[in-house]
Amino acid sequence: MHGFGTESGATLESLAHDGATHPWRAVKAALAHVAARDAGVRAWAHVATPDALRQEETPPGDSLPLCGVPFGVKDVIDVAGMPTRCGSTATPDEPRAFDASCVSLLRRAGAVPIGKTVTAEYAFRAPGPTRNPHAPDHTPGGSSSGSAAAVAAGMVPFALGTQTGGSMIRPAAYCGVVGFKPSFGGVFRDGLALTCESLDVIGWHTSCVADAQSIARILLPYPPSGAGGAALPRRVAVVSSSPDQALELESADALRAACLALQRHGVQCVDIPFDEAHDLARMHGVIMHYEFARSLEPVVRRRAEQLSAGLRDTVRLGFDVSTQAYFEQRRLQATWRMQWERLFGDADLVLTPSAPGAAPRGLESTGTSAFNRIWSVLGWPCLHLPTGKTPAGLPVGVQLVGRFESDHDLLAWGRALHPLLQAAA
Repeated sequence: MHGFGTESGATLESLAHDGATHPWRAVKAALAHVAARDAGVRAWAHVATPDALRQEETPPGDSLPLCGVPFGVKDVIDVAGMPTRCGSTATPDEPRAFDASCVSLLRRAGAVPIGKTVTAEYAFRAPGPTRNPHAPDHTPGGSSSGSAAAVAAGMVPFALGTQTGGSMIRPAAYCGVVGFKPSFGGVFRDGLALTCESLDVIGWHTSCVADAQSIARILLPYPPSGAGGAALPRRVAVVSSSPDQALELESADALRAACLALQRHGVQCVDIPFDEAHDLARMHGVIMHYEFARSLEPVVRRRAEQLSAGLRDTVRLGFDVSTQAYFEQRRLQATWRMQWERLFGDADLVLTPSAPGAAPRGLESTGTSAFNRIWSVLGWPCLHLPTGKTPAGLPVGVQLVGRFESDHDLLAWGRALHPLLQAAA
């Protein structure tokens, strides 16, 4: 693949350096890449015209960290002058008056949003039209399918997405890009169409960890703790199973290769049975269904005929969850979020699969979040690292999980570890 991405060798830092002299060059290139490639990928729900971008933007200043860098925005996050449809015709298509907070902060840094990327219906399960750039008859994942596919296809250097269960990490795994889900509450969510108040997190897809760090320096308010300043972590907890899904051969091989690579470089890898995962998965289900039902009930009430049967059924099931059960799980969620030492002792990181296997064939499903939702309910930061490909050419990789609000440390370790894991694949 050509365009932006790993093959181009261009990082956000180098693009911003070029943007100081040629503010619109990368934006024009991104629009050209979208025009040339999106017919086969279908990653975009809305793309701005050059004239619209010029009217909206002033040329970025030469001291800005993302000067002239184009990016995509998942179509559940507002961008001024563009519609937010949430992957559904039930939502009006009037342009939004204001940016979401995260988009505005990126504009302050000089970046330019060029369009809205495809999402599953209301960031849930019903797939959008996006294809996997590596294999068009395989799912790109969901619900941030368009963001991951747009980066994988080289159309933009980064794109914003969201995660409730596995909507950032799974598409990153299936499309072979870096995916970062910050700690819960780390990124301001003003301007996001929330579906689950206690779970939804804004994250981003990039082609390398260095670029993910560039975005984190702008959007994440808390400073590094310093733990990630060490070249490599000392001890890593390995969680290789899920209570809800068996691990397929290609993901098991990727995890095993990652462990061996870490051990060769002096990192201690300790297998953890993680018996608490079953309770955490149940916790996620209770909280998600209760909150999703109440967020989407107004849409179901007024536009039920324009919604999928699966979404309507999930709203109905969510109203079967009692308020008592919901608040009990919320209290447990708050308790478990701070229990890293109880679960993983003195481990610096958790190493775990990002998905059961490579992207499944077919476009009727976005895959399962079985290896993601326990981390989502804990609210801990997660980083997908692509490490290789299957014999069929489908991407595989692994997921790193860090302590709550240790996002910058997780990214620093991920940046150090990624080339070691790629070399071992």
